Amino acid sequence: MTQIIEALFLGLIEGLTEFLPVSSTGHLLLVGHFLGFESTGKTFEVLIQLGAILAILTVYFNRLWTIAKALPHDPDARRFVIGVLIAFLPAALIGAVLHGFIKEVLFNPWIVCMTLIAGGFVLLLVDGLPLKEEHRDATRFPLSMYLKIGFIQCMAMVPGVSRSGATIVGAMLLGASKRAAAEFSFFLAMPTMGGAFAYDLLKNYGILSANDVAIIVAGFIAAFLSALVVVKVLLDYVSRHGYVPFALWRIVVGAAGLAGLIVFG
Repeated sequence: MTQIIEALFLGLIEGLTEFLPVSSTGHLLLVGHFLGFESTGKTFEVLIQLGAILAILTVYFNRLWTIAKALPHDPDARRFVIGVLIAFLPAALIGAVLHGFIKEVLFNPWIVCMTLIAGGFVLLLVDGLPLKEEHRDATRFPLSMYLKIGFIQCMAMVPGVSRSGATIVGAMLLGASKRAAAEFSFFLAMPTMGGAFAYDLLKNYGILSANDVAIIVAGFIAAFLSALVVVKVLLDYVSRHGYVPFALWRIVVGAAGLAGLIVFG
């Protein structure tokens, strides 16, 4: 029962942080470290992301269905889908090659804390730059821009960097508005996180017990419900307030994590 409660709590954190530029994996690793939570093969942190993916699909279902129906006759719809796939490709290839190294070496709370802090200062810097907002529609970025964002997203393979943070910062530096950058991070999350889920499940399903499955299901449900809230309110929030609060949050959490590691180990 204690593990189920911890899984629900961690799932809540996953859903609340997955689409914010604060690193959901970083938060999960830090909180899990201090709770003493250990998942078999470190699969929990990856597999519960499916809940967050389904939250996007729920909120964006009508828009995604419209795009899907338009594919046979609308070149703009086909171009957008190709753009998302182009942006997904670097993470798919590099992630498959470095999967073992990432989990065994980079899933480290010290690394998480340092990247949280560094990423917070980067986000503060970029949010304050007088950037030109040349692209306000996430479905109409140039194809070359989709590819560049895809390579930038690969930085988030280091826990604490943040997948959404990397794509948002990359898109803004390439001329996207704050709202369009956040929205494209939603779209790109679907194949990226879906691919990570499928790959991790394929690698580890044989070592998962019934208890592991119960814990993952609990985390999945909590992640889905909390991510629904975030997806519905984030775009309007960042359009009005920008990313400074998230940058400050990263720095505070990273610093607190370092202090905790020094004191408690």
